[in-house]
Amino acid sequence: MAKAQTALVIGGGIAGPVTAIALRRAGITATVYEAYDRQADGIGGELMLAPNGMAALAAAGIADEVAAAGVPTPRMVMETGRGKRLGQFEDLPGLPTSHTFTRARLYRALTDATAAAGVPVEYGKRLTAYVDHGDRVTATFADGSTAEADVLLGADGIRSTVRGLLDPAAPQPRYSGLVGLGGWSRGHGLPSTGGAMHLAFGRKAFFGYRIGDDGEAGWFANVPSARMLTAAQATEIPAAEWLRRLRELFAADTLPALGLLDRVDPGQLVIVGGLQDMPPVPVWHRGRVALVGDAAHAMTPSSGQGASLSIESAVELARALRDLPVEQAFTCYEGLRRARVERVAARTARVNNDKAPGPVGRILRDLLFPLAMRSFYDQEKMFGWLHRYTVDWATPAGTVAAAPRS
Repeated sequence: MAKAQTALVIGGGIAGPVTAIALRRAGITATVYEAYDRQADGIGGELMLAPNGMAALAAAGIADEVAAAGVPTPRMVMETGRGKRLGQFEDLPGLPTSHTFTRARLYRALTDATAAAGVPVEYGKRLTAYVDHGDRVTATFADGSTAEADVLLGADGIRSTVRGLLDPAAPQPRYSGLVGLGGWSRGHGLPSTGGAMHLAFGRKAFFGYRIGDDGEAGWFANVPSARMLTAAQATEIPAAEWLRRLRELFAADTLPALGLLDRVDPGQLVIVGGLQDMPPVPVWHRGRVALVGDAAHAMTPSSGQGASLSIESAVELARALRDLPVEQAFTCYEGLRRARVERVAARTARVNNDKAPGPVGRILRDLLFPLAMRSFYDQEKMFGWLHRYTVDWATPAGTVAAAPRS
């Protein structure tokens, strides 16, 4: 196969626009096809881009404009529900600063960057089928229209249509045992967290919060639930009832949770539903079609890495397509990415378990976590492998044997 000159990018969330921008930088003409009839509105609360995610944006040439839409968040504080500090993690020296975004502002920044890069975005284009002709790919959309290019890239999220077409036997999303909620709070009278994100293991649920210098607090809660609730099912429960349940769950804790929840407008409560990830996806690419971002390796928010890993993969895929014929490019891309994302997924599963332990597990966690921190006092040992990953845009993509990194 020759190198790709054109690409259809399916999905306009995070991975899709970054993939298209990076492809454009690589000299490949790309168009984004979004299923919804307008720009994604960023349903959900806040999310963080870690240093590796910000570095990958820099490799795509859009770090500054995206960072301007977020809030620098250079440290995380881990604590118990009673306020006992378990540890504090700072961004490692020499790396970009982590940033926290509302999804709406991040999506807007990526949309603006896509337009500035000259990448067309077609809305209302829900993929229903594709045909790989061997030398090109034709996509068919629900409105009856078609599009053709050298490659088709599925950046259409955890419920990817492309993944199902590529491999009908692909696994389905996996429930973590946690339901996600979040939102914003004002008028609570609590002090700024000074650029820190606080992550607290409450007695019955997990609570994260960040309070800005302007007094606005972004928060989220992960609530154990034996029943998997889709977003639609979760929103059938009134927001006022969810807030009542949250107050009850955190009543035994001394966190700022209750003060923040008392100032939440029920109309602005973000009800995410059951938090899911993807088990290892066996087939990432076939012929002229490949998966990128959550379509290949969705994480729960517990990873702190879902968006960052998607951005890394988007830029690595573009770099491989820039330098190699299509089949070799896809193989190289998977070789660069699979071991890393599966290592993060395994780590995330352990974090999910820590968020919802039984009484004995909670006691052991709170006792052992500080000991682990003292044993691994060098944060470089804990996070260097994760945060120092760099997409080396200036270096040609190599073979799988020469290039894999985790």
